[in-house]
Amino acid sequence: MKAAFQQQTSEKLIRILAFTLVISVMSATMFNIVLPEIALEFDLSLSQVSWVSSAFLLIYAIGTVTYGRLADTYKLKHLLTFGLLFFALGSMIGLFAQQYWTVLLGRVLQAAGAAVIPATAGIIPVRYFPPESRGRALGIAMTGLALGSALGPVVAALLVSVVHWRWLFCMPLFTLLALPYYHKYLNDSPGHSGRIDWLGGGLLAGTVALLLLAITNQAWMPAAGCLLLFILFLIRIHSIPDPFIKPVLFRSKRYSLGLTIAFLATGIGYSLVFLSPQLLAQVNQLEPGLVGFALVPAAAITAVLGRKGGRLADKKGNSFLFYLASALLLACFGLLSTFAGMPPVFIAIILIFGNVGQSFLSIALSNAISRSLPKEQTGVGMGLLAMLNFVSGAIAAAVYAQIVDQGASIHWNPVNSHPAAFVYSNIYLVLAVLHAGILLFYYMQFGRARHAVQKEDNLKRANGEEFI
Repeated sequence: MKAAFQQQTSEKLIRILAFTLVISVMSATMFNIVLPEIALEFDLSLSQVSWVSSAFLLIYAIGTVTYGRLADTYKLKHLLTFGLLFFALGSMIGLFAQQYWTVLLGRVLQAAGAAVIPATAGIIPVRYFPPESRGRALGIAMTGLALGSALGPVVAALLVSVVHWRWLFCMPLFTLLALPYYHKYLNDSPGHSGRIDWLGGGLLAGTVALLLLAITNQAWMPAAGCLLLFILFLIRIHSIPDPFIKPVLFRSKRYSLGLTIAFLATGIGYSLVFLSPQLLAQVNQLEPGLVGFALVPAAAITAVLGRKGGRLADKKGNSFLFYLASALLLACFGLLSTFAGMPPVFIAIILIFGNVGQSFLSIALSNAISRSLPKEQTGVGMGLLAMLNFVSGAIAAAVYAQIVDQGASIHWNPVNSHPAAFVYSNIYLVLAVLHAGILLFYYMQFGRARHAVQKEDNLKRANGEEFI
């Protein structure tokens, strides 16, 4: 009876989380299409106004791991209350902003509060679902992410066609509807007592901030500062008994390798988010609104199949889902490399393979990484995963932008015959090779060991031996 009640509570929680993720992702992406209008209203350059998005992602990345660490000490319901109220506060400041600095302040406060949401998305499936059903929970969460990605540009385009762009700040207020339900269904108790290593957290935050600034501005001074703070952070976590991130966390081979694979795979998969709109705009000459609609089918089908991916992870294992996701991504990159420059409808269909594959890959890796964490470090462990995903995306975006700016006069894929698309064709071909390398690395590290265990189990079955 008690187990059934807990299962019902968990099911309600994951659906509330999915709703919160939809609103959060929409809020993060909606402003991208109105940056030119903001620049025109405040007489700013595109690089100046881009901080509306860049500052949000910067604080978002730092805040995710911070909330994750706090969740190992404080009740998650209290952190959610603080974060969502801060999210709403930033929205109100932005809504009534009359100067650019107040718009920017509103976005920074929004990010400082909204960062609790991806941190929570990594914690709730781990704490409230057993390993055998955790994949489905992660799949539901991924459905929320996909829906937010699909709806964000479309809703933003519709809103700004009717009202002023400031009304986009109202979207986060809907997350307050979820607060009473979080308070009702979250029954977590505070973790281990003790003080938070705020100095260590500050060093980590400074490291990430300077890294993203160095990447965004292609500047050496922030890069040097990043390296210095990272060294100080390493010294700090090895010199005190209860650091912000315990070094023992990285002694787990499965966790460390999982983070590495996730970091590389996220950077490669970010090409679907960053390069696809550029391809459709520059090569196919689509207007911004039509670009958004061309991306909707892939996001919508990803949302529909999210739960299916989670169930596959539970029934057939994370490795099976990882291999399936890799096959879809390799097919997508191969097709994009071959058919870049074709009519937008073909690109929209091909992107379905890539988006679904990237979603399945995230489910498989998140599920596998969560199982490698001790219970008392699930918050900071999953928060670190989310933060590294943001950093990976930022690095990838900078690299892709540089390559696209340089262009290409030759094509490495002999089938592609669209000169304007040569640079995109070349990038997708390289990404296919890189992801094949990740697939091989994954198999060498985990696949062979798994096959050896299965072979031993089959041998024991044949001999009639009992085993666990």
